[in-house]
Amino acid sequence: MNIAIIGKGGHSKVIEDIIFSNIEYEIVAYLDDQYENVKVINGMYYGPIIAAQKMIGFFDDLLFVIAIGNNRVRKSIARNLGLSERYYATLIHRKAVVSSTAKIGRGTVVMASVVINADAKIGKHTIINTNAVVEHDNKVSDFVHISPSTTLTGAVTVEEGAHIGAGAVVVPNVQIGEWSVIGAGATVIHDIPANCTAVGVPARTVRKNAIGGVL
Repeated sequence: MNIAIIGKGGHSKVIEDIIFSNIEYEIVAYLDDQYENVKVINGMYYGPIIAAQKMIGFFDDLLFVIAIGNNRVRKSIARNLGLSERYYATLIHRKAVVSSTAKIGRGTVVMASVVINADAKIGKHTIINTNAVVEHDNKVSDFVHISPSTTLTGAVTVEEGAHIGAGAVVVPNVQIGEWSVIGAGATVIHDIPANCTAVGVPARTVRKNAIGGVL
């Protein structure tokens, strides 16, 4: 399967590792707005993000992945491109452990050493980063970022666009509101409202964030 990576920054390097771990995939293009026009170098296509539609015409089996860590930017790109979800890959590192009953949406990436347990549901264009644990019956929505070594215990709900910082722990049955941010190392023991930042042990809301996720 041919893959075009949207975004050519630090996060794209981790996406590359997922692709290289799976012999079914081959990177054929990088799309980033640092490139003004489409060009081919040593058989690899490079071009601006808006060239995605053009890339589809070059390959019969092309899939895309948005390799950008910022949730708001990732949503904005997906919205502006307007591609059908069938054009997005779901990438899972071969060293991740994913239950057969878990469900993972299109455009989502699952990094090395991640564990996703029974009946977890993960939405579209979400990042489950290195060594994170998503326990049974979690519901993680679209455009979320679960940072490295985060633990979501059982039946946690994470709404659209939320960012859970590295090493954070969320106890069972807690809900994280849309577009909220949980600080690194926090322990979340109660629901966090939408559009808030919460830090500490136990986590407490320290400020309100901008509302909504579209740039």
